[in-house]
Amino acid sequence: MPDPAVPPTPPVPLAALLAREDLALRQIAGPVDPDTVIHWAHTSEMADPYPYLLGGELLLTAGVHITEAAGSGTYFDDYVSRIVAAGGAALGFGVAPVHDTVPRALVAACDAYELPLIEVPEQTTFSGVARAVWQLMAQARLAELRRVTEAQQSLAAAASRPDPVPSVLRQLAQRVGGRAVLYGPEGVEVAAAGRVPEGPGVHDSLAGLAEVVRPSGPGTPTSATDSAAGTHLAAYALGAGQGFVLGVASPHREPGDHTIASVAAVLLSLLTGEHQSGTGAARSSALVRVLLGAAPEEVAPLLGGERWLVVQARTDAGSVDPVSASALGAALGSPLVDLAGDVVRVLLPADRDPVPPPGWVLGVSAPVGPDSWASADAQAGRALARARATRVALVRHGERGGLAELVGAEEAAAHARAVLAPIAGTPALAETLRTWLSLHGSWDRTAVALSVHRNTVRQRIARCATLLGTDLDDPDVRMELWFALRQQ
Repeated sequence: MPDPAVPPTPPVPLAALLAREDLALRQIAGPVDPDTVIHWAHTSEMADPYPYLLGGELLLTAGVHITEAAGSGTYFDDYVSRIVAAGGAALGFGVAPVHDTVPRALVAACDAYELPLIEVPEQTTFSGVARAVWQLMAQARLAELRRVTEAQQSLAAAASRPDPVPSVLRQLAQRVGGRAVLYGPEGVEVAAAGRVPEGPGVHDSLAGLAEVVRPSGPGTPTSATDSAAGTHLAAYALGAGQGFVLGVASPHREPGDHTIASVAAVLLSLLTGEHQSGTGAARSSALVRVLLGAAPEEVAPLLGGERWLVVQARTDAGSVDPVSASALGAALGSPLVDLAGDVVRVLLPADRDPVPPPGWVLGVSAPVGPDSWASADAQAGRALARARATRVALVRHGERGGLAELVGAEEAAAHARAVLAPIAGTPALAETLRTWLSLHGSWDRTAVALSVHRNTVRQRIARCATLLGTDLDDPDVRMELWFALRQQ
């Protein structure tokens, strides 16, 4: 007999049907197992129901087919064994109108073949039992749809967090009650969440299943399932040829788990895949040319723009992993991402309008040509420091013009060098003075922006005042110093 067909609705626990007080059903033989489920209810008075069963049924009979001499031979053993061979889940026997009680030989046969036997009282019709089964199925289906919908929403929300990949894996592990693992192109575990169900060899079995779906040519499956030590295992290839694989281990398999894991696989494909229409080959070519001595303006056409923005970003949490940095690039629309410590740099074409994702703080430079990327990076860094100090999500450099535009660039730069010469050899002093002035002399916000103690800020500002020989409480002095610092 082939494996029982599975209907599109979730199965119903037999215990849930027995709990219906309006039916007054009673189990009188066979194992009492809370994991016993039924997929449908079917009525038959055939002496051999085997050809008419699909498997997983609650078979209902009033015993019309039972002869008077049935109890003295092998009739009931043959009848029950055929139901078990067909994959029947349970047998329901109706008391009246044919039989006043359930035949003892039938009870003994169900015990022998471990088939649950349910007594259906006279007042309960078979159609009422079937209707109750479908009602319970509809309720289970609705609950499963609600579970899948809530899981999809939570996974989507996790994908928008500053640490999207770990967040998606945590949500997936929580939803399936097991462990979710992201394997890299080399088969190494990149990130994971949740607890592996107990059992020998689960880790190795999951890693082995991941290799089955790892892209290796035409015909490679995109997903696969297996089991190890009573644990359900599943693996999903992410994207087309990326090499990343999602592995899921759970102690049991619910009907909606595949859908939930598939949604997580799609989100992880977007988070780990290539961004932008520009190919990786073009970026590699640009990098090689720069390493071989080409000027930035020569390689810029390979990257897709003439004028650029430099964005520096940090998260509210502080720490950033490479996958989160890549996800930020995807959100801003650029694959040109660099992670240095806790700061992420993204190079954007100037026609893009960067919008900070939730949990990120951005500093954005003025639009520049490729020959000014370095100065734009400094602008973005100062904008980021100001954004963090003022607790806003985004600050742009030079959003408004001012009196400084009336002075020629060379003359302004010469003046700045002369004014700031006493502190020019100590970058920490110059940067502290710049930040302190930009924040209107606030010790606390300057300390936050520079990630130092407020006493350190006070000491540095006092040192600046001494070296410059000026009174930093004088607004005219502050204005002149601010003008000079902006020319650097």
